[in-house]
Amino acid sequence: MTRRLLPRLLLLATMASVALTAALPAQQTNPQNPPALPAQSEQTIVKEVRLVDLLFTVVNRRQKFVTDLDKQDFSVFEDGQPQKITNFSRQTDLPLRVGLLLDTSNSIRDRIKFEQEAAIDFLFNVVRRHKDLAFLMTFDSEPGYVQDYTEDLGVLRDAILRQRAGGGTALYDAIYKACSDRLTNPPLPSPQNPEVRRVLVVISDGDDNLSNRTRTEAVEMAQRAGVVIYAISTSTQWVTAGKERDPLKQANRKYHKEAGDKALEQLAEETGGRAFFPYQVDDLAASFQDIGDELRSQYSL
Repeated sequence: MTRRLLPRLLLLATMASVALTAALPAQQTNPQNPPALPAQSEQTIVKEVRLVDLLFTVVNRRQKFVTDLDKQDFSVFEDGQPQKITNFSRQTDLPLRVGLLLDTSNSIRDRIKFEQEAAIDFLFNVVRRHKDLAFLMTFDSEPGYVQDYTEDLGVLRDAILRQRAGGGTALYDAIYKACSDRLTNPPLPSPQNPEVRRVLVVISDGDDNLSNRTRTEAVEMAQRAGVVIYAISTSTQWVTAGKERDPLKQANRKYHKEAGDKALEQLAEETGGRAFFPYQVDDLAASFQDIGDELRSQYSL
């Protein structure tokens, strides 16, 4: 059996500062000369706490997911030194909380139909009725919510088909907002069952030109919220050797990644997801099925 991290290891390094406040005894003062400040002072002690959360999947030699392993089956090393596993859980078949982030800027005007088809295909391949929830957010010059969390795929589909393109591209602002506003505290199945898997699907050309937030800030917010980003590029930078137009002879077609594609790839890699560069929407169907299986076959330690 091989233990391989798919899609890539999600490593969330979270540093939290904990402030402890202790009241000191009041000092003796002269009643005739009352102090200007309160007699009770405060002392703040700051302690740094480090937590590293590893989210991963395990496959065997036949690339089948292995979902029945326990804590003792794993060892973690950092720089060759064994690390203590403080928490372990199988996160198989968790309810999904999915954010669909649709680029509606002017730069993808010619690809808006592709975006709509890709978003709808993802919903109907991955989101399960009565268990998973999804919301729709668009962004051009600024991000905006179109449809809040719902399990009704028909409502989401209709909302997606109503979108039109125009304006600039504030991609990083949209990722930051989606993660901080909706995915940090999503609707939970129940108080007794609070575990969910948080996913953000970004469909864009990746060419941000208006965000106030940086890519680093967007990634850090996604990591803090425990969000895995899957990116689907709308770029059309496909070239076919010999300018072959016959779809049956397009095996030689190659994809040229531009700056926006590389940005999407980094967003996905740094949050444990994957980036896709499809030639057409039909190329995504098998990938979406793989994503669904992957999201429901994970471990956390």
